[in-house]
Amino acid sequence: MLISTLFRRVVHEGSLTVIGHDRKTETFGQGDPKVTVRIADRATEFRIMTNPKLAIGEAYMDGRLEIEEGTLYDFLDICGRNAAILENHPLWGLIDVYSRLTRPLRTYNPVSRARRNVAHHYDLSKELYDFFLDEDRQYSCAYFISPEDSLDEAQTNKKRHLAAKLLLDKPNLRVLDIGSGWGGLGLYLAQNSGAHVTGITLSAEQQKVSTQRARQTGLEKHVDFRLEDYRGLNGRFDRIVSVGMFEHVGTRHYRAFFRKMHDLLSDDGVGLLHSIGRMSPPAGTNAWMRKYIFPGGYAPALSEVLSAVEREGLWVTDIEILRLHYAKTLWHWRERFARNRDKVKALYDERFCRMWEFYLTGCEVWFRQADQMVFQLQLSRRRDAVPLTRDYIVDWEREQLAKTGSTTAAAAE
Repeated sequence: MLISTLFRRVVHEGSLTVIGHDRKTETFGQGDPKVTVRIADRATEFRIMTNPKLAIGEAYMDGRLEIEEGTLYDFLDICGRNAAILENHPLWGLIDVYSRLTRPLRTYNPVSRARRNVAHHYDLSKELYDFFLDEDRQYSCAYFISPEDSLDEAQTNKKRHLAAKLLLDKPNLRVLDIGSGWGGLGLYLAQNSGAHVTGITLSAEQQKVSTQRARQTGLEKHVDFRLEDYRGLNGRFDRIVSVGMFEHVGTRHYRAFFRKMHDLLSDDGVGLLHSIGRMSPPAGTNAWMRKYIFPGGYAPALSEVLSAVEREGLWVTDIEILRLHYAKTLWHWRERFARNRDKVKALYDERFCRMWEFYLTGCEVWFRQADQMVFQLQLSRRRDAVPLTRDYIVDWEREQLAKTGSTTAAAAE
């Protein structure tokens, strides 16, 4: 079997049985999980053997790799457990070296390309996101105060946690939300602090939905959602927040991003960046993810981010690392997507469903098995812009929990 060379060298944890195009069967590794896959043809075996990080996902999407025992999660769990062996192999590791070397070019995102990249993912049918996100359409890592939190509770926790770090302690604060999504965070900030929020996005669909939501909630005088790139903004803001957008900025634009944040912040202003990152040194983006899900996307190492911050004269006033929160978030998304799979298929087709199953499952595995994490970086122009201790964060959250009578209030004590 042609593909034996790959799996024999790579698979040690977990038991993977492969049925080749010639119906020959071979088992690699040992232990749980136990998975059996069937590969349809010799060409698919060759593509997987020569470029597994791209070809495995493509083969699953096209139905040329079928899982006959176990689940897609089990299969990708085996891949995740053994990924380091693949990356350190002299042959397949060359692909990763090439990816790292070409990363600056691949993540070069001028305004025109940034708009295209955003449209590729975020301007899909609005019904699609209703099928797996929470009621507020929060498409970023939730915050689980308790393991029993529902997805909606955990996303509310996330908004509350972000708001606490923004130090919304003054009336009529001017808040900028860079990458405002479907408007949930901006509306939350306006409603719970009386702030005047400007939200910007490059997604026409998101801007349309956000504006409608502002009208429906009676907050249109307090929240303004615009179709605009952060690089074109002027003026000053007391608070700046960006959630789930920095992954699309591109490494060549990091200094420009933080320079803009510096220029837009008031002298005593506070900025907050929430982004996917990695705990390892800089690397490349998974080839399949880059091609099919997030073109131009990249999850940075903190060393890359902090280096750019330092050069633009901003103080880092707080860093928090969320390790397994996104894995749990993705589990909820994956379960919801599975329950609504027939509806998604009616919107698109079987190949699209398999693509998104691979995306959601693969990301969950990577947050459990690999180097992915989420960081929240609080920034300011002045060292005294926030209190000397972090007590104000917990105090504000508890105050808000008490107001809402949330069932998770006890867990925060």
